[in-house]
Amino acid sequence: MDYDPEGGAINVRFLQADNQRANFIVQNFNLETANSLRRVMLAEIPTLAIDVVEVLDNTSVLADEFVCHRLGLIPLISKGVEDLLYSRECDCDGYCDNCAVVLTLNAKCTGSEIMKVYARDLVIESGQRSSDELGRPVITDSEGTGSCIVKLRRGQAIHMRCIAKKGIAKEHAKWAPSAAIGFEYDPANKLHHLDYWYEENADEEWPKDQERINLDGGPGNPDEPFNYDAVPTRFFYDVETVGGLDPDQIVTIGIETLQKKLARIMGELQGSGGGDGMDLGGAQSPTMNGAGYGGADGGYTTPGYGGASQWGGAGDAAQGGTTPYGATPYGQSW
Repeated sequence: MDYDPEGGAINVRFLQADNQRANFIVQNFNLETANSLRRVMLAEIPTLAIDVVEVLDNTSVLADEFVCHRLGLIPLISKGVEDLLYSRECDCDGYCDNCAVVLTLNAKCTGSEIMKVYARDLVIESGQRSSDELGRPVITDSEGTGSCIVKLRRGQAIHMRCIAKKGIAKEHAKWAPSAAIGFEYDPANKLHHLDYWYEENADEEWPKDQERINLDGGPGNPDEPFNYDAVPTRFFYDVETVGGLDPDQIVTIGIETLQKKLARIMGELQGSGGGDGMDLGGAQSPTMNGAGYGGADGGYTTPGYGGASQWGGAGDAAQGGTTPYGATPYGQSW
């Protein structure tokens, strides 16, 4: 989009964009929505990560749980993860091709030198998605090895089947698509949302990003009267990926996810998204059995609270309801 710093429409200006980072400015936004987008990109973007490990052999010095934890934190390529189902939504018993990618780690040290087992040694099982990269370990180092998983001495071996599943970082940090997301507004602190601690001179002791200050309209005039109604409208994002998704994909999917969340809320408020497909005619309390809660003249009766008890009769004032087993009535005089 064209960057229009003086216009009224939301617009974006990219400062840097590659396969690792995306640094951009969003103009004419509000703080609440901008921060919501940041939180969604951090924790609600679906990715792929190893979730279940079947240990077939492990004679290394590391315990099974230790190795499994390290396997879960290895980033996997997640491009195309939208084609996978969440395991809780799949009809299979455990995992299948529709909800998981299975990788195998099988290594044994036969020489006298210490053998290092790397992420590159994780191999997708034959017959599983051989035509794309989904599920393959992210390898970005110059040696092409990826993360070191374990070291083996002569005679030691490791053999594990790793089931990678779809998830989001709200469930576990291993599904986080980004290493970090920088978020900033008002780099010159013209709004005075920050109080700098200093010994002698705050301007000299606190470094300033002059480039961002200039992009934000400059440092401002210190002699101008303070505007108590001023709000931030320009936001700086710096999205850094772990490699599973490109930064632009994280931003795009984050916007789509935020739109869907807002659409569900609007649907509920407008009555078009009621539970079980019911249209409740707008935001209101349940009125399936009348008006109010537990009233005798009709109302929404919570089981066991007001009206007829689920354990006995009508709850007569003289005799009361009965226990679940119909033995001791409540309300009797002893």
